[in-house]
Amino acid sequence: MKNFKFRIMALSLMLLLLSSCVNDLNTEPKVEQTLESIIANDPNAVAGLLSKIYGTFALSGPDGPASQDIVGPDAGETAFLRGIINLQDFTADAMKNRWGDDGLDQLTTASNWSPSNKFFRYLYDRVYFTVPNCNNLIIALNSTNVSGKEQYIAELRFLRSLAYFYMIDCFGKGVIVTEEDLGSLVPKQQSTRKEMFEYVESELLSVESNLPLTNTYGRANKSVARMLLAKLYLNAKVYTGQERYDDAVVYIKKVIDEGNFSLAPNFVSVFSGDNNTSPEIIFPLIADPLVSKSYGNSTYLINGSISADTMTPSIYGINGNGWQGHRATKAWYGLFGNTPQELESSSDDRAHLFWSNYSDSNPDKRHSYEMNDYKKWTDGYPSTKFRSTNFNGPQTNTDFSGTDFPLFRLADAYLMYAECAVRGASNASLTEALGYVNDIRRRSHAAEISAGQMTLDFILDERGRELNFEGHRRTDLIRFEKFAGGSYLWPWKGGVKEGTSISPNYNLFPIPTTALQANPNLTQNPGYN
Repeated sequence: MKNFKFRIMALSLMLLLLSSCVNDLNTEPKVEQTLESIIANDPNAVAGLLSKIYGTFALSGPDGPASQDIVGPDAGETAFLRGIINLQDFTADAMKNRWGDDGLDQLTTASNWSPSNKFFRYLYDRVYFTVPNCNNLIIALNSTNVSGKEQYIAELRFLRSLAYFYMIDCFGKGVIVTEEDLGSLVPKQQSTRKEMFEYVESELLSVESNLPLTNTYGRANKSVARMLLAKLYLNAKVYTGQERYDDAVVYIKKVIDEGNFSLAPNFVSVFSGDNNTSPEIIFPLIADPLVSKSYGNSTYLINGSISADTMTPSIYGINGNGWQGHRATKAWYGLFGNTPQELESSSDDRAHLFWSNYSDSNPDKRHSYEMNDYKKWTDGYPSTKFRSTNFNGPQTNTDFSGTDFPLFRLADAYLMYAECAVRGASNASLTEALGYVNDIRRRSHAAEISAGQMTLDFILDERGRELNFEGHRRTDLIRFEKFAGGSYLWPWKGGVKEGTSISPNYNLFPIPTTALQANPNLTQNPGYN
């Protein structure tokens, strides 16, 4: 049983009534009682209010799958996790989507990106929905004497920092709005990427001491804040122009040595319906098939990767026929084998989490190794990494997924440490890094590697084998200087089947047109009209 459920109740519904700060900094809750009076009258109310803000990273809205915090024609499209998969995985090498609706083609082909694309707006607006909600609750808690408020405030500041991290990574600049700005009608000035980096860094360093070493499942603790800080430092050269690998190692080691996490014995268990019991997951985005249903959480990953035309959906714990949308490309499964036969014969457990059916007697059910047409369902292999079935015990098939999404997990920390070591961090041991990498590979029954094999190219490939479809790939490719340009091509990069070079401006997404219209102090990223 998951201990931390999203409390979708009238109490937390009030936060839905907070408007986004994209075009209005004077965001006050339009309810009969102030947040302060609600908390004062019922100290237990804080848990529900805090739950709602955690829920902004996992759900489209507070009142079921059709509700939405962000305006859009389809509530499910507006969820944070769905946005991260769309922008981080479909724009990169390993995953493609065939639907092509309303701008999704722009993402899956990394071509013709437009500031009017709704998928850029959804993530941008999600950040600026989450941030003022955090700000309002921080102000309310500062005005009350509720027990444990220092920890609550630290968690809210972490969640605000997490939202801003994706602004830094995806858009490269934005507006920093804190609790000090509420009530102001003056549009905020634009902050640079470096300024946003320094703000998030200072926030995470400040809150670390007020977060517990352990917390209720699904809530932030020291390791969660340290992991985000390590990711900030790992990408510092991209974000600020200055390498911070030594700083990344400090916080990665704290996660590894003090967090009490361990690799799950079986890789598949980390992505199954009962993964809330995994010893590996550092910070999950919680899913529940009954209480907090969503079309935008892991339901999107699982149902979107299944079609009854060529698969058996019930094997993966879902009702219905699947959504027939996502397939991996050879840029992912090719890391395990250059042919379907090599993939099938690989000893690596991770190599077998793709649906190929290449030898089926019915040609209509076979999937092609080559993605000659990204809109054709049988071109490319669907990923079966995520599933709704439980790893242990019985399973009832559901319409919505109950599989939590591991936003941070220990294997990622191991590979981050190894990367820093290979990049020359003075406080990282190459011997220790090799041990971490081989721990990951042994878990999946892949052959161990030698010290001489542990190059940056190997680390990038291993991150693909281990972490693809988890919202990291675009950021990884940019950090390794493989995203823009033509030094690394993948299927349908630049809208071409074999892949083609794309402009360096694609290392950032365009600022949405609606944001530019709302705040005259914002400027568009270079290369976009």
